[in-house]
Amino acid sequence: MEAQLKELLPFLRDKNPQVRQIALSNLVPQTPKDAPYREIFFSGGSGGLKNSKDENGVIRDLKLLCRDQLAVAHDAFRALVNLSDSPMLVSSLSEPSFLTFLVSYTINPQSILADLASMLLSNLTASSTACSTVLSMKVTVIANEKLPNGFYASQSRSGTCAAPVSYPSGEEREVLALPLLLDAFVQGAQLVNEGEDLSKRNRKGNLHFMASVFANLTSSPAGRLFFLTPQPSNILKPSADLEYPLAKVVSFTEHKDRIRRGGVASTIKNCAFHARGHRAMLNTEDVRVCVPPSKVEAPGIGVLPYILLPLAGPEEFDLEDQEKLPESLQFLPPDKTREPDNTLRLTYVETLLLLCHTRWGRDYLRANGVYEIVRAAHEAETVDKISEHVERLVQLIKGEEPSQVMPEEEEYDALPAEDHLDYSKMFDTNPLLKTLPSSEPSRSKNGQEEAEAKEKAEEEEEGPVIEALGADSDEEIVEV
Repeated sequence: MEAQLKELLPFLRDKNPQVRQIALSNLVPQTPKDAPYREIFFSGGSGGLKNSKDENGVIRDLKLLCRDQLAVAHDAFRALVNLSDSPMLVSSLSEPSFLTFLVSYTINPQSILADLASMLLSNLTASSTACSTVLSMKVTVIANEKLPNGFYASQSRSGTCAAPVSYPSGEEREVLALPLLLDAFVQGAQLVNEGEDLSKRNRKGNLHFMASVFANLTSSPAGRLFFLTPQPSNILKPSADLEYPLAKVVSFTEHKDRIRRGGVASTIKNCAFHARGHRAMLNTEDVRVCVPPSKVEAPGIGVLPYILLPLAGPEEFDLEDQEKLPESLQFLPPDKTREPDNTLRLTYVETLLLLCHTRWGRDYLRANGVYEIVRAAHEAETVDKISEHVERLVQLIKGEEPSQVMPEEEEYDALPAEDHLDYSKMFDTNPLLKTLPSSEPSRSKNGQEEAEAKEKAEEEEEGPVIEALGADSDEEIVEV
Protein backbone atom coordinates (compact mmCIF):
# COMPACT_ATOMS: atom_id res chain seq x y z
CA MET A 1 0.00 0.00 0.00
CA GLU A 2 2.81 2.41 0.86
CA ALA A 3 4.45 1.87 -2.52
CA GLN A 4 1.16 2.53 -4.31
CA LEU A 5 0.66 5.78 -2.38
CA LYS A 6 4.18 6.93 -3.21
CA GLU A 7 3.41 6.37 -6.89
CA LEU A 8 0.68 9.02 -6.58
CA LEU A 9 3.07 11.74 -5.43
CA PRO A 10 4.38 12.76 -8.89
CA PHE A 11 0.79 13.23 -10.07
CA LEU A 12 0.42 16.22 -7.73
CA ARG A 13 2.21 18.17 -10.47
CA ASP A 14 0.22 16.77 -13.39
CA LYS A 15 -1.10 19.30 -15.93
CA ASN A 16 -4.59 17.82 -15.74
CA PRO A 17 -6.51 19.22 -12.73
CA GLN A 18 -8.66 16.08 -12.49
CA VAL A 19 -5.53 13.96 -12.15
CA ARG A 20 -4.20 16.27 -9.42
CA GLN A 21 -7.50 16.06 -7.60
CA ILE A 22 -7.70 12.26 -7.74
CA ALA A 23 -4.12 11.87 -6.54
CA LEU A 24 -4.60 14.31 -3.69
CA SER A 25 -7.95 12.90 -2.57
CA ASN A 26 -6.26 9.51 -2.11
CA LEU A 27 -3.32 11.03 -0.21
CA VAL A 28 -5.21 13.28 2.23
CA PRO A 29 -6.46 10.37 4.42
CA GLN A 30 -2.78 9.62 5.21
CA THR A 31 -2.05 13.11 6.60
CA PRO A 32 -3.62 12.93 10.12
CA LYS A 33 -1.27 12.21 13.02
CA ASP A 34 -2.22 8.54 13.46
CA ALA A 35 -2.46 7.64 9.75
CA PRO A 36 -0.50 4.42 8.97
CA TYR A 37 1.43 5.77 5.96
CA ARG A 38 2.00 9.35 7.02
CA GLU A 39 5.77 9.02 6.63
CA ILE A 40 5.49 9.23 2.83
CA PHE A 41 5.12 13.01 3.24
CA PHE A 42 8.47 13.29 5.03
CA SER A 43 10.61 11.17 2.74
CA GLY A 44 11.89 13.88 0.43
CA GLY A 45 9.74 14.67 -2.54
CA SER A 46 7.38 13.81 -5.35
CA GLY A 47 9.41 11.95 -7.91
CA GLY A 48 12.49 12.37 -5.71
CA LEU A 49 12.98 15.99 -6.78
CA LYS A 50 14.22 18.62 -4.34
CA ASN A 51 14.89 22.31 -4.82
CA SER A 52 18.13 24.04 -4.04
CA LYS A 53 17.20 24.46 -0.38
CA ASP A 54 16.44 20.75 0.00
CA GLU A 55 12.79 21.52 0.64
CA ASN A 56 10.54 18.49 0.87
CA GLY A 57 9.12 18.13 -2.65
CA VAL A 58 5.73 16.85 -1.50
CA ILE A 59 5.26 19.82 0.81
CA ARG A 60 6.38 22.21 -1.92
CA ASP A 61 3.74 20.74 -4.23
CA LEU A 62 1.04 20.97 -1.56
CA LYS A 63 1.90 24.64 -0.95
CA LEU A 64 1.49 25.33 -4.68
CA LEU A 65 -1.78 23.37 -4.80
CA CYS A 66 -3.27 25.70 -2.18
CA ARG A 67 -3.55 28.17 -5.09
CA ASP A 68 -5.29 25.63 -7.37
CA GLN A 69 -8.98 25.30 -8.21
CA LEU A 70 -11.47 24.70 -5.39
CA ALA A 71 -11.50 20.90 -4.98
CA VAL A 72 -7.71 20.60 -5.23
CA ALA A 73 -6.97 23.62 -3.04
CA HIS A 74 -9.42 22.40 -0.38
CA ASP A 75 -7.62 19.06 -0.06
CA ALA A 76 -4.19 20.72 -0.19
CA PHE A 77 -5.11 23.03 2.71
CA ARG A 78 -6.52 20.07 4.65
CA ALA A 79 -3.34 18.08 4.12
CA LEU A 80 -1.09 20.92 5.30
CA VAL A 81 -3.30 21.62 8.35
CA ASN A 82 -2.89 17.99 9.38
CA LEU A 83 0.84 17.85 8.64
CA SER A 84 1.69 21.16 10.28
CA ASP A 85 1.98 19.53 13.70
CA SER A 86 5.36 18.09 12.67
CA PRO A 87 8.50 20.02 13.73
CA MET A 88 10.16 18.63 10.59
CA LEU A 89 7.93 20.81 8.41
CA VAL A 90 7.92 24.02 10.44
CA SER A 91 10.78 25.58 8.50
CA SER A 92 9.25 24.83 5.09
CA LEU A 93 5.73 25.92 6.01
CA SER A 94 6.97 29.05 7.79
CA GLU A 95 8.82 30.22 4.70
CA PRO A 96 8.02 33.99 4.33
CA SER A 97 6.53 33.88 0.82
CA PHE A 98 4.08 31.11 1.78
CA LEU A 99 3.10 32.85 5.02
CA THR A 100 2.55 36.06 3.04
CA PHE A 101 0.20 34.18 0.71
CA LEU A 102 -1.69 32.67 3.67
CA VAL A 103 -2.11 36.06 5.35
CA SER A 104 -3.07 37.85 2.12
CA TYR A 105 -5.54 35.08 1.29
CA THR A 106 -7.08 35.21 4.77
CA ILE A 107 -7.68 38.96 4.73
CA ASN A 108 -9.31 38.88 1.28
CA PRO A 109 -13.09 38.67 1.87
CA GLN A 110 -13.56 36.73 -1.38
CA SER A 111 -11.32 33.83 -0.31
CA ILE A 112 -13.54 30.75 -0.26
CA LEU A 113 -11.14 28.67 1.84
CA ALA A 114 -10.15 31.41 4.28
CA ASP A 115 -11.20 29.30 7.27
CA LEU A 116 -8.80 26.52 6.30
CA ALA A 117 -6.05 29.10 5.76
CA SER A 118 -6.69 30.50 9.25
CA MET A 119 -6.52 26.96 10.70
CA LEU A 120 -3.13 26.51 9.05
CA LEU A 121 -1.94 29.87 10.38
CA SER A 122 -3.12 28.82 13.85
CA ASN A 123 -1.00 25.66 13.73
CA LEU A 124 2.04 27.37 12.21
CA THR A 125 2.11 30.22 14.73
CA ALA A 126 2.51 27.63 17.47
CA SER A 127 6.13 28.04 16.36
CA SER A 128 7.96 31.15 17.57
CA THR A 129 9.63 31.41 14.14
CA ALA A 130 6.31 31.85 12.34
CA CYS A 131 5.13 34.23 15.08
CA SER A 132 8.08 36.53 14.51
CA THR A 133 7.46 36.51 10.76
CA VAL A 134 3.75 37.36 11.07
CA LEU A 135 4.37 40.10 13.64
CA SER A 136 6.67 42.00 11.30
CA MET A 137 5.00 41.03 8.02
CA LYS A 138 3.87 43.57 5.47
CA VAL A 139 1.51 42.71 2.62
CA THR A 140 0.97 44.42 -0.71
CA VAL A 141 -2.44 46.06 -1.15
CA ILE A 142 -4.22 48.40 -3.54
CA ALA A 143 -6.58 50.76 -1.75
CA ASN A 144 -9.97 51.13 -3.46
CA GLU A 145 -13.14 52.37 -1.74
CA LYS A 146 -15.34 50.43 -4.19
CA LEU A 147 -14.15 47.08 -2.86
CA PRO A 148 -16.01 45.46 0.10
CA ASN A 149 -13.17 46.00 2.57
CA GLY A 150 -11.62 49.04 0.89
CA PHE A 151 -8.54 47.33 -0.57
CA TYR A 152 -7.32 44.39 -2.62
CA ALA A 153 -4.52 42.15 -1.35
CA SER A 154 -2.72 41.37 -4.60
CA GLN A 155 -0.75 38.41 -3.18
CA SER A 156 -4.00 36.54 -2.42
CA ARG A 157 -4.73 35.75 -6.05
CA SER A 158 -5.49 32.05 -6.61
CA GLY A 159 -8.01 29.67 -8.11
CA THR A 160 -10.35 30.14 -5.13
CA CYS A 161 -9.83 33.89 -4.86
CA ALA A 162 -9.88 35.56 -8.25
CA ALA A 163 -8.87 39.17 -8.76
CA PRO A 164 -11.76 41.66 -9.05
CA VAL A 165 -13.33 41.70 -12.51
CA SER A 166 -12.50 45.37 -12.79
CA TYR A 167 -8.94 45.31 -11.49
CA PRO A 168 -8.57 48.15 -8.96
CA SER A 169 -6.67 51.21 -10.07
CA GLY A 170 -4.14 52.81 -7.81
CA GLU A 171 -0.64 52.19 -6.65
CA GLU A 172 0.40 49.11 -4.74
CA ARG A 173 1.78 49.76 -1.28
CA GLU A 174 2.99 47.67 1.61
CA VAL A 175 1.15 47.86 4.93
CA LEU A 176 1.47 45.99 8.20
CA ALA A 177 -0.48 42.74 7.95
CA LEU A 178 -1.59 42.24 11.54
CA PRO A 179 -4.07 45.16 11.70
CA LEU A 180 -5.71 43.82 8.53
CA LEU A 181 -5.99 40.35 10.09
CA LEU A 182 -7.67 41.89 13.13
CA ASP A 183 -10.21 43.69 10.95
CA ALA A 184 -10.91 40.49 8.99
CA PHE A 185 -11.42 38.61 12.27
CA VAL A 186 -13.97 41.17 13.46
CA GLN A 187 -15.80 41.08 10.13
CA GLY A 188 -15.89 37.28 10.21
CA ALA A 189 -17.91 37.35 13.43
CA GLN A 190 -20.71 39.13 11.59
CA LEU A 191 -21.55 35.95 9.66
CA VAL A 192 -24.55 35.03 11.79
CA ASN A 193 -26.07 32.34 9.58
CA GLU A 194 -23.45 29.62 9.13
CA GLY A 195 -25.60 27.89 6.49
CA GLU A 196 -25.94 30.99 4.31
CA ASP A 197 -24.98 30.73 0.64
CA LEU A 198 -21.31 31.67 0.26
CA SER A 199 -22.10 33.76 -2.84
CA LYS A 200 -24.29 36.07 -0.74
CA ARG A 201 -21.65 36.78 1.92
CA ASN A 202 -19.39 39.80 1.79
CA ARG A 203 -16.77 37.68 3.57
CA LYS A 204 -16.65 33.98 2.82
CA GLY A 205 -15.10 32.78 6.09
CA ASN A 206 -15.84 33.33 9.79
CA LEU A 207 -12.12 33.15 10.71
CA HIS A 208 -12.70 31.85 14.24
CA PHE A 209 -9.24 30.27 14.25
CA MET A 210 -7.60 33.67 13.93
CA ALA A 211 -8.29 34.00 17.67
CA SER A 212 -5.79 31.19 18.22
CA VAL A 213 -3.30 33.01 16.01
CA PHE A 214 -3.60 36.12 18.20
CA ALA A 215 -3.14 33.98 21.31
CA ASN A 216 0.04 32.53 19.82
CA LEU A 217 1.36 35.95 18.85
CA THR A 218 0.77 37.40 22.33
CA SER A 219 2.71 34.59 23.95
CA SER A 220 5.79 36.68 23.17
CA PRO A 221 6.62 40.16 24.58
CA ALA A 222 6.74 41.55 21.03
CA GLY A 223 3.21 40.32 20.35
CA ARG A 224 1.89 41.78 23.60
CA LEU A 225 3.56 45.08 22.79
CA PHE A 226 1.75 45.25 19.44
CA PHE A 227 -1.67 44.64 20.99
CA LEU A 228 -0.95 47.30 23.62
CA THR A 229 0.45 49.96 21.27
CA PRO A 230 -1.99 52.52 19.80
CA GLN A 231 -2.58 52.08 16.06
CA PRO A 232 -4.84 53.94 13.59
CA SER A 233 -8.28 52.32 13.64
CA ASN A 234 -7.89 51.95 9.87
CA ILE A 235 -4.30 51.09 8.95
CA LEU A 236 -4.89 52.39 5.41
CA LYS A 237 -5.70 55.82 6.81
CA PRO A 238 -2.83 56.96 9.06
CA SER A 239 -4.86 60.00 10.15
CA ALA A 240 -7.64 57.81 11.63
CA ASP A 241 -8.25 57.89 15.39
CA LEU A 242 -5.85 55.81 17.44
CA GLU A 243 -6.98 52.73 19.35
CA TYR A 244 -5.38 49.76 21.06
CA PRO A 245 -5.53 46.67 18.80
CA LEU A 246 -6.62 44.55 21.79
CA ALA A 247 -9.81 46.63 21.97
CA LYS A 248 -10.98 45.10 18.68
CA VAL A 249 -11.17 41.54 20.02
CA VAL A 250 -12.19 41.73 23.71
CA SER A 251 -15.92 41.73 22.97
CA PHE A 252 -15.83 38.08 21.82
CA THR A 253 -15.40 36.46 25.25
CA GLU A 254 -19.04 35.37 25.14
CA HIS A 255 -19.18 34.41 21.48
CA LYS A 256 -20.98 31.15 20.79
CA ASP A 257 -17.95 29.60 19.07
CA ARG A 258 -15.55 27.95 21.55
CA ILE A 259 -12.49 28.49 19.35
CA ARG A 260 -13.12 32.22 18.97
CA ARG A 261 -13.88 33.00 22.60
CA GLY A 262 -11.10 30.67 23.81
CA GLY A 263 -8.47 32.34 21.65
CA VAL A 264 -9.63 35.77 22.73
CA ALA A 265 -9.53 34.73 26.41
CA SER A 266 -5.92 33.57 25.97
CA THR A 267 -5.02 36.76 24.12
CA ILE A 268 -6.37 38.91 26.95
CA LYS A 269 -4.57 36.81 29.55
CA ASN A 270 -1.28 36.97 27.66
CA CYS A 271 -1.54 40.76 27.36
CA ALA A 272 -2.09 40.93 31.14
CA PHE A 273 1.48 39.69 31.60
CA HIS A 274 2.56 43.19 30.51
CA ALA A 275 1.99 45.01 33.81
CA ARG A 276 2.65 48.44 32.31
CA GLY A 277 -0.38 47.87 30.09
CA HIS A 278 -2.84 47.26 32.93
CA ARG A 279 -4.07 50.86 33.07
CA ALA A 280 -4.79 50.78 29.33
CA MET A 281 -6.53 47.41 29.65
CA LEU A 282 -8.74 48.32 32.61
CA ASN A 283 -9.63 51.96 31.95
CA THR A 284 -12.76 52.51 29.89
CA GLU A 285 -12.80 54.18 26.49
CA ASP A 286 -13.74 57.56 27.93
CA VAL A 287 -10.28 57.72 29.54
CA ARG A 288 -7.25 58.29 27.35
CA VAL A 289 -4.20 56.43 28.61
CA CYS A 290 -0.71 55.49 27.47
CA VAL A 291 1.42 52.40 28.09
CA PRO A 292 4.79 53.44 29.57
CA PRO A 293 7.39 54.20 28.42
CA SER A 294 5.37 55.40 25.40
CA LYS A 295 3.64 58.77 25.74
CA VAL A 296 1.12 58.08 22.94
CA GLU A 297 -2.41 58.04 24.37
CA ALA A 298 -5.51 56.23 23.14
CA PRO A 299 -8.93 55.42 24.61
CA GLY A 300 -8.84 52.71 27.31
CA ILE A 301 -9.74 49.16 26.34
CA GLY A 302 -12.24 48.54 29.17
CA VAL A 303 -11.49 44.82 29.36
CA LEU A 304 -12.89 44.10 32.84
CA PRO A 305 -16.58 43.55 31.91
CA TYR A 306 -15.52 41.09 29.20
CA ILE A 307 -13.53 39.08 31.76
CA LEU A 308 -16.28 39.13 34.37
CA LEU A 309 -19.28 38.37 32.13
CA PRO A 310 -18.21 34.74 31.49
CA LEU A 311 -17.79 34.28 35.26
CA ALA A 312 -21.16 35.84 36.11
CA GLY A 313 -24.34 33.87 36.69
CA PRO A 314 -27.98 34.77 37.32
CA GLU A 315 -27.44 35.77 40.97
CA GLU A 316 -29.15 38.88 42.25
CA PHE A 317 -27.10 41.40 44.25
CA ASP A 318 -28.33 44.00 46.67
CA LEU A 319 -28.39 47.58 45.43
CA GLU A 320 -25.10 48.54 47.10
CA ASP A 321 -23.25 45.69 45.40
CA GLN A 322 -24.98 46.32 42.05
CA GLU A 323 -23.67 49.88 42.00
CA LYS A 324 -20.08 48.59 42.18
CA LEU A 325 -20.47 46.46 39.07
CA PRO A 326 -19.70 47.67 35.54
CA GLU A 327 -22.92 48.70 33.81
CA SER A 328 -23.02 45.64 31.53
CA LEU A 329 -23.03 43.32 34.58
CA GLN A 330 -25.88 45.02 36.43
CA PHE A 331 -29.27 43.28 36.53
CA LEU A 332 -28.31 40.27 34.43
CA PRO A 333 -31.24 38.12 33.22
CA PRO A 334 -32.31 35.05 35.22
CA ASP A 335 -31.20 32.75 32.40
CA LYS A 336 -27.60 34.06 32.41
CA THR A 337 -25.14 31.15 32.43
CA ARG A 338 -21.43 30.99 33.22
CA GLU A 339 -18.75 29.92 30.79
CA PRO A 340 -19.21 26.11 30.56
CA ASP A 341 -15.59 25.37 29.66
CA ASN A 342 -13.41 24.72 32.72
CA THR A 343 -10.21 25.81 30.98
CA LEU A 344 -11.67 29.16 29.98
CA ARG A 345 -13.05 29.88 33.45
CA LEU A 346 -9.58 29.22 34.86
CA THR A 347 -8.09 31.50 32.20
CA TYR A 348 -10.34 34.40 33.26
CA VAL A 349 -9.51 33.94 36.95
CA GLU A 350 -5.79 33.79 36.13
CA THR A 351 -6.18 37.00 34.12
CA LEU A 352 -7.69 38.72 37.16
CA LEU A 353 -4.78 37.47 39.27
CA LEU A 354 -2.34 38.96 36.76
CA LEU A 355 -4.20 42.28 36.92
CA CYS A 356 -3.57 42.28 40.69
CA HIS A 357 0.16 42.68 40.24
CA THR A 358 0.10 46.41 40.98
CA ARG A 359 -1.56 48.39 43.76
CA TRP A 360 -3.47 50.42 41.17
CA GLY A 361 -4.81 47.24 39.57
CA ARG A 362 -5.99 45.79 42.88
CA ASP A 363 -7.68 49.05 43.82
CA TYR A 364 -9.45 49.16 40.46
CA LEU A 365 -10.72 45.59 40.81
CA ARG A 366 -11.98 46.34 44.33
CA ALA A 367 -13.89 49.40 43.17
CA ASN A 368 -15.53 47.66 40.21
CA GLY A 369 -17.27 44.67 41.73
CA VAL A 370 -14.76 41.92 41.06
CA TYR A 371 -15.16 40.49 44.56
CA GLU A 372 -18.94 40.36 44.25
CA ILE A 373 -18.76 38.44 40.96
CA VAL A 374 -16.05 35.94 41.96
CA ARG A 375 -17.68 35.31 45.34
CA ALA A 376 -20.82 34.09 43.57
CA ALA A 377 -18.72 32.22 41.01
CA HIS A 378 -16.84 30.45 43.82
CA GLU A 379 -20.08 29.22 45.35
CA ALA A 380 -21.09 27.65 42.03
CA GLU A 381 -17.64 26.33 41.07
CA THR A 382 -17.11 22.56 40.97
CA VAL A 383 -13.46 22.43 39.84
CA ASP A 384 -10.98 22.48 42.74
CA LYS A 385 -8.17 24.18 40.83
CA ILE A 386 -10.41 27.07 39.81
CA SER A 387 -11.74 27.40 43.35
CA GLU A 388 -8.17 27.60 44.68
CA HIS A 389 -7.32 30.41 42.29
CA VAL A 390 -10.52 32.27 43.20
CA GLU A 391 -9.60 32.03 46.89
CA ARG A 392 -6.18 33.51 46.20
CA LEU A 393 -7.81 36.28 44.18
CA VAL A 394 -10.20 37.07 47.04
CA GLN A 395 -7.28 37.29 49.46
CA LEU A 396 -5.64 39.86 47.20
CA ILE A 397 -8.77 41.94 46.77
CA LYS A 398 -10.11 41.80 50.34
CA GLY A 399 -6.84 41.81 52.26
CA GLU A 400 -5.29 44.91 53.74
CA GLU A 401 -2.70 46.69 51.67
CA PRO A 402 0.74 47.61 53.06
CA SER A 403 0.70 51.05 54.67
CA GLN A 404 3.67 52.19 52.61
CA VAL A 405 2.74 52.61 48.96
CA MET A 406 5.48 51.67 46.51
CA PRO A 407 5.89 53.97 43.48
CA GLU A 408 4.31 52.35 40.44
CA GLU A 409 7.49 52.30 38.37
CA GLU A 410 9.27 50.48 41.21
CA GLU A 411 6.42 47.96 41.28
CA TYR A 412 6.96 47.30 37.58
CA ASP A 413 10.70 46.84 38.04
CA ALA A 414 10.21 44.46 40.98
CA LEU A 415 7.94 42.09 39.06
CA PRO A 416 9.34 38.79 37.72
CA ALA A 417 9.78 38.12 34.01
CA GLU A 418 6.61 38.49 31.93
CA ASP A 419 6.56 34.96 30.58
CA HIS A 420 6.58 33.15 33.93
CA LEU A 421 4.99 34.79 36.94
CA ASP A 422 5.51 32.87 40.19
CA TYR A 423 3.52 34.30 43.08
CA SER A 424 6.11 33.22 45.62
CA LYS A 425 8.51 35.73 44.03
CA MET A 426 6.10 38.57 44.73
CA PHE A 427 6.24 38.23 48.53
CA ASP A 428 9.02 40.77 48.91
CA THR A 429 7.13 43.42 46.97
CA ASN A 430 3.63 42.64 48.23
CA PRO A 431 3.43 41.36 51.84
CA LEU A 432 -0.30 40.80 51.36
CA LEU A 433 0.49 37.70 49.32
CA LYS A 434 2.06 36.03 52.37
CA THR A 435 -1.44 35.54 53.73
CA LEU A 436 -2.56 33.30 50.87
CA PRO A 437 -4.07 30.22 52.50
CA SER A 438 -3.74 26.58 51.63
CA SER A 439 -6.83 25.64 49.63
CA GLU A 440 -7.16 22.05 50.79
CA PRO A 441 -7.83 21.12 54.43
CA SER A 442 -5.18 18.81 55.88
CA ARG A 443 -6.20 15.16 56.09
CA SER A 444 -4.56 12.14 57.63
CA LYS A 445 -3.06 9.98 54.90
CA ASN A 446 -0.57 7.14 54.68
CA GLY A 447 1.97 5.73 52.24
CA GLN A 448 1.86 7.12 48.74
CA GLU A 449 -1.15 9.33 49.52
CA GLU A 450 0.86 11.06 52.25
CA ALA A 451 3.77 11.72 49.85
CA GLU A 452 1.40 13.10 47.22
CA ALA A 453 -0.26 15.30 49.81
CA LYS A 454 3.13 16.64 50.93
CA GLU A 455 4.13 17.40 47.33
CA LYS A 456 0.83 19.19 46.71
CA ALA A 457 1.20 21.20 49.93
CA GLU A 458 4.65 22.35 48.81
CA GLU A 459 3.23 23.48 45.46
CA GLU A 460 0.48 25.40 47.23
CA GLU A 461 2.98 27.06 49.56
CA GLU A 462 4.93 28.33 46.56
CA GLY A 463 1.80 29.71 44.95
CA PRO A 464 0.43 29.09 41.46
CA VAL A 465 2.56 29.67 38.40
CA ILE A 466 0.74 31.28 35.49
CA GLU A 467 2.30 30.87 32.09
CA ALA A 468 1.51 32.57 28.79
CA LEU A 469 -0.68 30.55 26.44
CA GLY A 470 0.18 30.10 22.79
CA ALA A 471 3.37 29.59 20.82
CA ASP A 472 5.58 26.68 21.83
CA SER A 473 3.01 25.56 24.43
CA ASP A 474 1.22 22.22 24.61
CA GLU A 475 -2.01 23.54 23.13
CA GLU A 476 -3.75 21.11 20.79
CA ILE A 477 -2.88 21.32 17.09
CA VAL A 478 -5.90 21.41 14.79
CA GLU A 479 -6.62 18.52 12.43
CA VAL A 480 -9.28 18.34 9.72
